[in-house]
Amino acid sequence: MASALAMLQGLRQKVKGNEYQDCRTLQVDMPAPSSVDVAFDNLTFKVSVGFRTKTSKTILKGVSGLFKSGQLTAIMGPSGAGKSSLMNALTGFSTAGVTGTIRAGDSVCELSDTRNALSSLKAYMKKSCYILQDDRLNPLFTVGELMKFAADLKLGETLTEKYKTTVIREVLDTLGLGGTEGTRCGNLSGGQRKRLSIAVELIDNPPVIFLDEPTTGLDSLTSSQCIDMLKNLARNGRTVVCTIHQPSASIYALFDQVYILAEGLCIYNGSSDNTVPYLASVGLQCPVYHNPADYILEVANGEYGNFTETLAKASASQDNTLKTIAPAINANSKTDNKVEGFPCGKTTIVISPPDEFYKFRVLFKRCLIQQYRDWTVTHLKVILHVFIGVTLGLLFQDAGHDGSKTVNNLGYLIICSAYLCYTSLMPAVLRFPQELPVIKKENFNNWYNLKTYYLAVLVTGIPMQIWYSFVYSVPSYVLTGQPLELSRFAMFVLVLAAVTVLADAIGNVIGTLVNPINGTFIGAITTCAMIVFAGFLVLLSHMNQVMRTVSYVSFMRYSFEALVLSLYAFGRKPLECPDDKEYCHLLYPTSIIKEFSFKYDNYWHDVIILLIEVVIVRIIAYFTLSRNVKKSS
Repeated sequence: MASALAMLQGLRQKVKGNEYQDCRTLQVDMPAPSSVDVAFDNLTFKVSVGFRTKTSKTILKGVSGLFKSGQLTAIMGPSGAGKSSLMNALTGFSTAGVTGTIRAGDSVCELSDTRNALSSLKAYMKKSCYILQDDRLNPLFTVGELMKFAADLKLGETLTEKYKTTVIREVLDTLGLGGTEGTRCGNLSGGQRKRLSIAVELIDNPPVIFLDEPTTGLDSLTSSQCIDMLKNLARNGRTVVCTIHQPSASIYALFDQVYILAEGLCIYNGSSDNTVPYLASVGLQCPVYHNPADYILEVANGEYGNFTETLAKASASQDNTLKTIAPAINANSKTDNKVEGFPCGKTTIVISPPDEFYKFRVLFKRCLIQQYRDWTVTHLKVILHVFIGVTLGLLFQDAGHDGSKTVNNLGYLIICSAYLCYTSLMPAVLRFPQELPVIKKENFNNWYNLKTYYLAVLVTGIPMQIWYSFVYSVPSYVLTGQPLELSRFAMFVLVLAAVTVLADAIGNVIGTLVNPINGTFIGAITTCAMIVFAGFLVLLSHMNQVMRTVSYVSFMRYSFEALVLSLYAFGRKPLECPDDKEYCHLLYPTSIIKEFSFKYDNYWHDVIILLIEVVIVRIIAYFTLSRNVKKSS
């Protein structure tokens, strides 16, 4: 692939409306175009096991190695050998309990059990990307759109749209995805999704690529094509490292280097071609026509006896430690992030990341497209809100001005709060769990800051919640015979909008704390509890002191009171009592407010409390989401 940095050699680019045609420095932030070797020394990983009595279990036992640029390396081993643990440690995806040293070019990470050690990972992690096992792609976007989002978030506005389009086309053509730009990710084959997962990370040309089980779920032919593609990427000067479970003989032969683990120890570190001679040197003869990968995994599993310690010692004697290879790494790895050859011949082109405001605009656009295409969240929900609004309007017809139906009208008000609460809370419980894999991958690979993403979600989501409240309120408010006064209608919608936004925030908190199954149960229980203490099913004056105190926790108490006040306070005249009714008990608005123990001037007090709760719960939702994102998969 003609890499993005190579293409910059003859670039004449517009930046913020100015075309660079003379000698000047173009600030752009791309990983170094030169090769970067990855070395690690004495990596140890311990975890605590046991429920009552905590004991320590060592997963990685002081492993060391060197992964060279220009080579495709496979990390192999039986289940429980420590493959994923080593990969997570090398990528910085999970560093809790890890000690040792990792070096990538001139970046050195001294890992320890303390959180302070995480700061040393930042420079190292900018040189690499981590492509996880499952294809974390949003199915609603097309290939071209996803690549465009990746280009915007990684390259920013320093480069023109024409140049970014050229880079995208080159990457897709290189990975065999040319012609799929208009295909939605949900309609791609398994092999295409794997390649697209790699393509979005190649936009900024990372020198180090880590992949976790890239062949999982692929047939033998597609798996071979995938590994061959990774080898071509390595040949272009990258360091490509992947975990793989049990490759075929043809796939095994494609790897330049194989790093095999057993019981947390490295039992082989060398070329795939040298596997059989290496095993023979320690007295293990691989049968003729037997897959070397299968045989060495059988040895690692102990099918021919326990040779783990023997192989680990033999492997350690052949390996160079980090101290030995460090000078070679420094000599071969250039990380000055400079490319010469701009129009004047000596101009330095350095690529810097886009600012968070630019990323916010990209994420805002992406969220809008996602909302529009998710018909269950937008189109279907609007249709259902209108339908339910009409249905309830017909069911409670004329209850708003008929003095004999006042209790029915109050029931209509509590149903409005309950309905909008439930229909906002339950989808919110499922939203972040569904999107969490994509958020984790993109945030970890430095696409954007989590705060920027969360703000974009809020800015696009809150107006939609308000719109849902409005489309529900219009038919139901009119058909139930509520006062046709613009001010009262606005107050009515404001309360329901606050309930909808608050319920959505509560659903986000629940969804980021527990799994979706438990979340739906907790969400339903929460809604029921809010209704019970709202003051309609049981009047506040009929509750004992303890229950009345508990009712202050229910946001529906405030919404119900505010809805009642929006319709019956502020100088509302007495209701009409039909001629066929001898007596209408709740005919006067003041008596209605007094009967339910509400305060006549409490409307804005209740609205402000609801809005404060929205802000508090939204902040809590951010921290619960952040905690979930930081947890390893």
